[in-house]
Amino acid sequence: MTSQTFFNISAGAYIAAMVIYIIYLVTRNRTVGITATTVTIFGFVSQTIAFLSRWSHSYDFWVRSNPASGFIESLLRAAPLRNLYESLIFFVWSIILIHLVIEFKYKVRSLGAFVTPIAALVLLFIDISGTSKEIQPLMPALQSNWLLFHVLLAFLGYAAFGVSFGAAAAYIVMITESKKEKTYIFWSIIIGIFIVVLIAMGIDFMSLSSAERSELIQSHFLKATFRSESGGVVAISWAISIAFVLAVWQFGLGLKKVLSSLSLTPNMLDEITYKSINVGFPLFTIGGLLMGAIWANSAWGKYWSWDPKETWSLITWFVYALYLHARYVKGWRGKRVAILAVIGFIAVIFTYLGVNLVLSGLHSYGSE
Repeated sequence: MTSQTFFNISAGAYIAAMVIYIIYLVTRNRTVGITATTVTIFGFVSQTIAFLSRWSHSYDFWVRSNPASGFIESLLRAAPLRNLYESLIFFVWSIILIHLVIEFKYKVRSLGAFVTPIAALVLLFIDISGTSKEIQPLMPALQSNWLLFHVLLAFLGYAAFGVSFGAAAAYIVMITESKKEKTYIFWSIIIGIFIVVLIAMGIDFMSLSSAERSELIQSHFLKATFRSESGGVVAISWAISIAFVLAVWQFGLGLKKVLSSLSLTPNMLDEITYKSINVGFPLFTIGGLLMGAIWANSAWGKYWSWDPKETWSLITWFVYALYLHARYVKGWRGKRVAILAVIGFIAVIFTYLGVNLVLSGLHSYGSE
């Protein structure tokens, strides 16, 4: 079987695991919980095989194009982390890995209902974004031995932030007493907007011709709805979106009853959020910022150029630095730091995907 077949198997497993985890939340059935974990592990193993298989094929592709390269150089530069598709796949792998570690460490399966949807949504984004899945030549800017270490550490950091987001979101739900609380309003609006944008991107994709679907959705982003040339379509899009966000706000509090019936506690979720960020922050700092700056200097002649990706990476770093500062120095706990964890992951999403979709710069190759 090809690497793509194994990727498809893992995608199906993660989506199935998401559904089973949610069923586990409702039923609290131990067998259902074990099944969810087993399906997640199966998907993780399948994706690992797919990742290694694609690396092998990329290595062969690189050696054919660069026969003079040594083994180590070829192996590093063939790492399947070179474009949007490959990096998204690795992000999913990383977040599932960290989730499984936390699940076995804390004996908490319930968190899977908040983490696996992130993986499922990323996989859905891959399909609706028209991202190319072909092995492509490594563009000159990426032909560096720093590629593997920079992307590997940065995305492991992103994955840890993703787990912290799931735990923080669950924490906010659990401590909410009223739909009128600012924290709950903030959480429900963010989730509602996220789902609306994803649906709008799906509509973009469905409106494209088969030829246009082979291109990145960047040139078509939200043009079938919010950025349509028809004023009527724009008005309807806004009306439906506002109604949907209000529905999330109206019924989202029901999730608290489900969480309260499980073994999860606010203190446990707060600890998972904190420890996940403790792991992700140094990985992102070293891999994303420091190694990125060193690589930038060797590729473009300067360590920092205020490229949109660099600027938003720094903003993301400041949000998580503020989280750790507030917790270590100020002693913050509870809602305030949970909100910072949610805001931090929103910054992560925009740093990686939003910049590629709506901005351009030296890192535009990441959109391919």
